[in-house]
Amino acid sequence: MVGGGYGGVMHLRHPQLSGLGRNLSAPEDVLVRLARHPAGRHGMSMRQGQLPDIAVEALLAHSDPGDTVHLHGRRISAVMQRRIAAHPDPAIRDAFPAFVRTMVERRVRVNIEDLEQVYGQPRADLLAHPDPRLRAAVAEAWRDRPLEALTRMLADTEPAVREAATRHRQPGLPAEVIAACLADPATCANVARYAELTSEQVLQLIRDGDDDLVEAVAGNPQLPAAAIEAMADVPHLVVRLAVAWSRHVDADTRDRLFSQAEAAAAAGDSDARIALAWNVTEPWWLLDEPLERRLSFLDAPRAEFRRVLADCRDLPEHAWQRLDNDPDLRVRRAAARRPDTPAEVLERLVRGHGEARRIRPTHVEHPNFPREQLRTFVEDPNPAARRAALQDPTLPVDALERLAAEPGMRQAVAAHPMLDEALFSRLLADTDPAVVETAAANSILPPDLMYRILAELDL
Repeated sequence: MVGGGYGGVMHLRHPQLSGLGRNLSAPEDVLVRLARHPAGRHGMSMRQGQLPDIAVEALLAHSDPGDTVHLHGRRISAVMQRRIAAHPDPAIRDAFPAFVRTMVERRVRVNIEDLEQVYGQPRADLLAHPDPRLRAAVAEAWRDRPLEALTRMLADTEPAVREAATRHRQPGLPAEVIAACLADPATCANVARYAELTSEQVLQLIRDGDDDLVEAVAGNPQLPAAAIEAMADVPHLVVRLAVAWSRHVDADTRDRLFSQAEAAAAAGDSDARIALAWNVTEPWWLLDEPLERRLSFLDAPRAEFRRVLADCRDLPEHAWQRLDNDPDLRVRRAAARRPDTPAEVLERLVRGHGEARRIRPTHVEHPNFPREQLRTFVEDPNPAARRAALQDPTLPVDALERLAAEPGMRQAVAAHPMLDEALFSRLLADTDPAVVETAAANSILPPDLMYRILAELDL
């Protein structure tokens, strides 16, 4: 197995079977035959949606017990859930419960519904379970807990439970428990990272805390104005940068603090480089500022401010023209997501830079994008533009064949909905397992090719 492929993990030796197991159009008899092979079972374990009962029966008949861990919850019908719960083989019967218990022991996050199912008790009762690791798992997973449950978590004698209960910014904590959480070493850093603190609390934490606690405070997006003013000259670099990102600071102070950090980074200070590149607190507060103040950030030296500004929807035309031509690509992409982006702006952006990966909806999906132009992208000298052409679901086969001639493009081609049988056959025989697996997982794969894949491996 290796990362990559259509569903995130593929079977290197038999990617055709792995992909076919994920194929949502695979007939039930194909799934039954795939269950006889480890690669087919692997693909089926990654398949989206509910597995047919007949396929689950085949998996139970042919799988190693460890392969059945994914057969639970919405992945299978209620009939199959009862079938597994009563299975004579304890290794199969307990595969998923054993997995959940292992995750709890290793302190890996588990869904609250799975904890209730495996341990057979409602979440409120699990807070009294003798195993502190389970109580901590419940404290982390139960995000919509009522105040009574939160109070029990924060009163737990095990520090890990209290820490887990305060780990996440949402749903937050009621004001009446914040002071007590700041006084508890198990919860102090978590709460300092997101709670609404007083100036006195902020300054005390910075004065008395270690580096981790100071950085937690510095990352808090709700620091009060009085604390910001006092923090500007704190020796700790991350604290000064937190001031620079804050709404409660004038432009001259902001520029001075960023210049200090940039000078330190240029002189070889690795902490400064990391703080500038990674410990970035996006200034989302800018969205709530009056229009006049927001427009003053059109010339902000740091692109992060301009990128947040581009998420506004009420800017005047001259501001959009500036943002559409910003030197930072991330700013231009953010600006192009407004509802009335001109067609020529969208086309220029995608033709010049393609699409940002993992961001949906894409710019091609924008209502104003001139989709009739996508076919002209096939011949564009920019490979990013050629890849964007594949977002045209009606792209003809001859265009797909041209794109498939490029090694770096074949996997994306293999997922296209207009492949014909000849091109499918070529892609299924590709030397790159990711291409093969993606083609086999394509829901328009003709059934005769599915059966040919099975026949070649005597399935």
